[in-house]
Amino acid sequence: MGSKIQVKAGNVKIGGGARISIQSMLNVPSDNIEESVKQAVALEKAGCDIIRAAIPNKEAVKLIPALKKAVNAPIVADIHFDYKLALEAVEAGIDKIRINPGNIGSDDRVKAVATACANKNIPIRIGVNSGSLEKEILAKYGSPTPQALCDSALYHASLLEKFDFNNIVLSMKSSTVSTMVEAYELASQQCDYPLHLGVTEAGTERLGIIKSSAGIGSLLLHGIGDTIRVSLTADPVREVYAAHDILKALDIEKGGVQFISCPTCGRTKIDLISLANEVQERLKDCRRNIKVAVMGCIVNGPGESREADYGIAGGDGCGLVFKKGEILYKVSEDKLVDALIEEIEKDKEI
Repeated sequence: MGSKIQVKAGNVKIGGGARISIQSMLNVPSDNIEESVKQAVALEKAGCDIIRAAIPNKEAVKLIPALKKAVNAPIVADIHFDYKLALEAVEAGIDKIRINPGNIGSDDRVKAVATACANKNIPIRIGVNSGSLEKEILAKYGSPTPQALCDSALYHASLLEKFDFNNIVLSMKSSTVSTMVEAYELASQQCDYPLHLGVTEAGTERLGIIKSSAGIGSLLLHGIGDTIRVSLTADPVREVYAAHDILKALDIEKGGVQFISCPTCGRTKIDLISLANEVQERLKDCRRNIKVAVMGCIVNGPGESREADYGIAGGDGCGLVFKKGEILYKVSEDKLVDALIEEIEKDKEI
């Protein structure tokens, strides 16, 4: 379902029935333009739809045109407190701004940002999290409760609404999954703005993916959310891969490989864990809408491979290559992955 309101950041629609877009953020120092551009290109290649960059000072504004020249993905300027940086980012050609109006000072400053963005149809994302709530809201609720997060986001939105600005995306992130989920549920009931989903400070790759999958996944399954970021203490490219995996697991995203692999058992006589990891790595950039099975034995292999477009099933130092449940041939373990990839690459009709 998603939001009723739709906004547009560059060439990407958010909300109003648009596909769920994937976001990430550059983690290279903003004054290192060359490495920032290199990372943005890598993010776009990995399938990132929207790229955010910190703009902490006037010097960092120079990064915006460099990024715009290098990638097609819309660029978001992440700005805190200094409204002049928002105005300069607009002039530099930014596609979207992330700023909290309540943090930039007087009404005339909020109006200046709202007017500049309205003139160029640039959306503003309001991003609140459990560590940045207003003193008044914290005093009212006693802690960063879901309603406190929702109230804070709607308060910041009201400051823009005063100047007839409604080109808004909201996020209410928490590092506690249950708090994050409930905050977004409340927001979806209380406003029609597009919602940017994420678990903030989710942790290292393993734990961060688990927490993000639980939080983002549960909301998307209930029709809540329009754009997502998987926040990881890792290479941002890993965030993009994880986000695609979440969308594929929910059957929201159809493009790209869906993997089936068994957890192994006492019947397994092949190094299935290594095989599965190798298959996944070699197909990580494949955008074909196919299902690939990597099974440990012939007990479950044929059945699962029948559900898959391609598959392999292990034996004792060897394995079978399947296509649509039909056995093609048997090969030795060391040639099994190559044989599978060869079948996938030569067969383009699926």
